[in-house]
Parts: sequence; C-alpha cells; structure tokens
Amino acid sequence: MNPDDLKYHKEHTWVKVSGRKATIGLTDYAQNALGDIVYIDLPEIDIDYEINSEIGEIESVKATSSIITPLSGRVIEVNEDLSESPEIINEDPYGKGWIAILEIEDKYELDDLMDVSEYDKYIEEEAK
Repeated sequence: MNPDDLKYHKEHTWVKVSGRKATIGLTDYAQNALGDIVYIDLPEIDIDYEINSEIGEIESVKATSSIITPLSGRVIEVNEDLSESPEIINEDPYGKGWIAILEIEDKYELDDLMDVSEYDKYIEEEAK
C-alpha cells in the first residue's frame, strides 16, 4: 500500500516534503518490478539536477534502471547505507530505503506530481 502523505512521479519515485527539503525514493511498485536489488549508483552530493533527469542507477537481478528525479534541486544528502545494503530498498522502500534528499529549487513542481489515488490509478493502468 502506498502512503498517502507522499507525492508520486510517473517514473515510480516518491517524494516526502519537509520545508524546502524533499526526500526521494523508489516506490514499492518499482522495487517489486525490479526484483532483488543488488547495486545502486547514488547521486552526487552538491550537484543540481533538473526535474525528470537521471540522478543514479539501480541494478537488480532482472535489470538495470535509471533513477529519475521527480523535482529540480540540489542533492544535499544520500542514503549511504544503500551502498553496502541496496536490498534495503526491497525491504523498506518508504522508510529506510530512501535514496536522497534534495533542496527544492521550485516548489511549484510539486503540483505536477500525483497524489496516492492518482498514482494507484496510474500503476493500475500501467499493469494492463
């Protein structure tokens, strides 16, 4: 079940906003589709990323996939625990499996993200 206090991006990342900071991660749907995650290439700290750009890669036993940022901003922190234990994303995608924290560049970009009901409908359509 997807938490209802998050915003969701069409590339299956989630966002939790606190002031000007946004924590981002992969959705449960994405981690499930990828299968067992074996490696993550985390974004670089102090780098500015544009919305919808690749900030890293994630590798599973099935495939390698790009991590797409749902917002523009500067990466101010990454989850170093994932370097040693990327499977945390499989185990707890909305908690300990967060990927990075951005300093939000444009808070109005949040308006273009989906709420939980829109995202649930989106993944239901995608599964067809």
